[in-house]
This record gives sequence, structure tokens and C-alpha cells, in this order.
Amino acid sequence: MPGVTHDDAPRLADLMPWSVAPPRLGRAWPAAPDPASLKARWAALTKAEGPDREALFQPTRARTPHTAVGQLPGHGGATGRLRHAPGPCPEPVRILAAPFDEQWLIPDHRLIDTARPELWRVADEHQVFVVEAPGPPFLLATSLFPALRAGRVRPLYRRPGGGEPNLAPGLLAHLGHRAGPLDFLAWTLAAVRADLTVPLPRDPELWSRGVERGHRMLWLLRRDGERPKLPGGRRPYVRAPLPAFPLTLRYDREEETLHLDEGRIAPVPPEAWDFAAGDTRVLQQWFARRTEPAEPGTLAAIRPAVWPQTWTSELLELITVLALLAELAPLREEPAPAETVTAADLRAAGVLPVPERARRPASVLGHGEEGPEGQLALL
Repeated sequence: MPGVTHDDAPRLADLMPWSVAPPRLGRAWPAAPDPASLKARWAALTKAEGPDREALFQPTRARTPHTAVGQLPGHGGATGRLRHAPGPCPEPVRILAAPFDEQWLIPDHRLIDTARPELWRVADEHQVFVVEAPGPPFLLATSLFPALRAGRVRPLYRRPGGGEPNLAPGLLAHLGHRAGPLDFLAWTLAAVRADLTVPLPRDPELWSRGVERGHRMLWLLRRDGERPKLPGGRRPYVRAPLPAFPLTLRYDREEETLHLDEGRIAPVPPEAWDFAAGDTRVLQQWFARRTEPAEPGTLAAIRPAVWPQTWTSELLELITVLALLAELAPLREEPAPAETVTAADLRAAGVLPVPERARRPASVLGHGEEGPEGQLALL
């Protein structure tokens, strides 16, 4: 049977049935590592007129300054066409722009080719978005809006306020000794395999150990609450001041030092430097997305003239997060559980196949959304 592994572990696509294709911005400039640059870009766009504004906007088939669209769910802002009535810059929001890379976005529907409004409708402080990754760690989890160019997005909850878990109906009840949706997600993060199947052990003790490990992973991935710290009092800090705007990144494995031009950060454990999402080292990608030159004259070229202190703080925390995640070996690297709840078991119990409605967005009627140019939006 297609999708069934040698031990018939159920597929993530059946366990968390509602998924959405990733958003697609269509242009790079509405996202940036700092919010001040976004406001400056907006000001430059709205100051320009006619053909100059259109060129700065970088039109596509999906979006031009003439396109009329409604507001993003949960966000205000103008709905007049950008050509005539751009309005003030919407307050930038925090997003996950790449694996472990938190940036900012102008939340204006007129700027985004494919915004996925169904994701914005359920994005709040209770939500956790699970994002499929093309390589290890295979799944990412974030409390921020996921704007990655990666695999499908699976919200943990189908409604705002943490309402209605996005799980196969009857799954938690069938698993018995298991707890709630966050515990299930924790196990999944720790145990998911490369083929996106999830072994479900019958042993409560094994389940508890995996859930504990997964909650630790979830805390590090979401980076909310208490700041993570390396054991033994070690912490990375700036040993030599960073230059005004570093352009090169180099790692000294023997000294456990990260060099940003002549600036130095240490200690940086090798596990943090080697941590990769797919085939790309996370620290290298994070640095490159802040330093690679943009085409002159474009809105993306508007960025800080000097390296912001906030970037240094974010880099120090990212080093710590990656080092701690590297210590948490995923369960897929351990022997498979002796007894598991298989896909056949779930079919026999009536949990699978999931009803088609579980694969579609829930009706969310609590949002007042303005349509194009102030019209009423009907949901």
C-alpha cells in the first residue's frame, strides 16, 4: 500500500490531516531581519509615483500596484489599491523566514502573492505551526507565522484560541494513556521519520520519555519563555567587538570561535556550527541573509548601515539553541518500539481514514475582515 512503511507506522498526513501549502511572498522586500528597514522601504515606495512606484513594487502576475485584495485576517490596514491609496505602513510582525531564522514582515495582503489567509485566521498566541522540512530535522515548529519556502504547514489547532486540535478525530482517545495535543506534537517532533511517518509506541514509559524530549525540542524551537542556557555556566559572548558591518563569517573549530571579520564570538560549540537544516548550515544561512548585497536601487537594498545590536543578541541566542538541540538525539536514531499502534490498528478503530472535512479549514466566523477597497468580506 502506498505510504506504508515496513512497520505500518501511520503517516503524519493522516495524524494531522489539515495542511496548507507554504505562503509565497513573490518579492523579497516586504520581509527583513529588522522592522525599521521595512518601514523605510514602505516610505520609499509610497513616496514614489507612477512608473517609479510600480518598478519599486516589483509586480508579478499575482500582484501589482493595481491589484485589489482584502485585509489579511487579524490585521488592519488599508485595502485601497497601492497605486492610489497605500495608507500608513502596517506594523511589521515577527515571522519564521527560514529554519531557525526569525525576521519581520509587513502584513499587507497587497504585497504578498500567496498569503494563505486560512493560516492567518488561526495565527494567535495559542497556535503552533508545524512545517515540513526537506531534510533533517524533517519537522520545524514555531509560534510565529511560517513564511518559509519549505514543505506543507500543519497548524496544531484548527480554530483561534487553541480550539479543535488538528488531529485525526478520535486519535487521542484511542491512544489512551497519552495526554493532550501539545504532548502529541512533542512526541511527533522527537520521533518523526524521514518519510514523515510517526511510530506510536504502546509502552507508556517509552511514550513519556519521548514526550519529555519532544517538549524540550518544542521549547527550543519556539524560543518563548525563559532564555535557554548552555550547561556548566558556558555561554557564547562577544570576545572582540564586531565591525560596523561584518561581511565574512569563519569558524575556528580548535578555538570554538566564530569570526565575523575581525569580530569574535566564543565559545561556539562545534555542534552549533555544524547544525544543518537539510544541506545548509543554519548559522551560515542566518548570516548570509543579513549580509548578502541586494540589487542597488531596489527596496531590498534599504537595510541597516551598521550591524544592529539586536542581531548580535539574536545570534548569541541562536548559537545556544542549536547547541542544545544537537544534544537531543531524535528517537528515530534509536531502535524502533517493540509494540506500536499501527495504521491498520487505527483503521480498525475507525480513526482512519479521516473524514474529508478534517482535511479542510474549519469555519472561522469571529474575524471581521474588510474586502478589497473597503467592501464587506463574506467568509
